[in-house]
Amino acid sequence: MSLIHPVSGELGCKVVYYGPAASGKTTNLKHVYERLDPAARGKLITPTDGPERTLFFDFLPVDMGVVHGVRTRFHLYTVPGQSPQRESRCLVLRGVDGLVFVADSHPQRMAANRESLSDLEDNLLESGLSISEIPMVIQYNKRDLEGATPIDELQAELNPSGRAVFEAVAISGTGVLESLTAITRQVIKALNRA
Repeated sequence: MSLIHPVSGELGCKVVYYGPAASGKTTNLKHVYERLDPAARGKLITPTDGPERTLFFDFLPVDMGVVHGVRTRFHLYTVPGQSPQRESRCLVLRGVDGLVFVADSHPQRMAANRESLSDLEDNLLESGLSISEIPMVIQYNKRDLEGATPIDELQAELNPSGRAVFEAVAISGTGVLESLTAITRQVIKALNRA
């Protein structure tokens, strides 16, 4: 849920990158951080457990400037994808305004993608939200892998409702900013309707 800061009057919107472990959520945030003007971004916080796995969440505030007369900042989060981190994912989802579901295109990761999408839906329901009501884009990451799962198979398994889709190679930045731009537009559009 977007909030107006009581002192600055700034609108804060929360976007969460969700997906299975090692699908590229943190890599997305790192690329966004590297590409943005330092004046438009805050500090990237990425606590890990050592082998580069997200421990609790990653966080990156991004200043979007003035939108409809209000200074707007998007707070970008990732969730840990590991199964034992379910409670952390639930906490990070609280107050979410938009989602980027990062799916792994490796053929052996389809079950993990489905499990993560189901976990997302369950966790949203626990917070009183429906996945169909939240702005969301789907990013099919790791499209550079030899033998990557065909898009039509990913669509059939992960996108029955026809959400906006982006093919990505997060490590090189392909599709990363496009995914972010699309979700920020969806969030702003949803706020205008509210």
